[in-house]
Amino acid sequence: MLTEVRSAAKALGWPVRVIRRDCVPRCGPLGGIYTALKTTKSDKLLFLACDMPFVRAALMEFLLRGLGADEQASFVRSQHGRGAIGFPFVLRRCVLPIVAKQIEQGKVSVRDLATALKARIVRLPRSFEPQLRNVNTPEEWRLTRKAWQKETSTIEQMTNDE
Repeated sequence: MLTEVRSAAKALGWPVRVIRRDCVPRCGPLGGIYTALKTTKSDKLLFLACDMPFVRAALMEFLLRGLGADEQASFVRSQHGRGAIGFPFVLRRCVLPIVAKQIEQGKVSVRDLATALKARIVRLPRSFEPQLRNVNTPEEWRLTRKAWQKETSTIEQMTNDE
């Protein structure tokens, strides 16, 4: 799945980093967020989740373009389910002290971070919604691989028919 996420991100032409070890362990996604912000020279960072292999470059561009010059953060709110706030999202490096404070206070959820940052919450166009699907169980992974294989064979068949 990580290969899919990295490939989609590389399509933007931006540098891509994978955080493999958090500077602050055992604090969920905020450990990786803190590590990325602490170790970057970039002003604006797009955060992707490794369990969301369907996110594509067009969605990433939509989010990056949507962060205003005077905004610190932009988070996605999905339209399915309860409208959860989460990945993917964009942060400016200047929010590092706020992330550190959230970790100190034990408020390590992405939703709590969005609230603390007074982030802009983006509702995606319906066409992007399927890209927010998570793959968390072995059964979901099996179905995902099956769908990818079907997609690949359909593309190959179309190419051979031409």
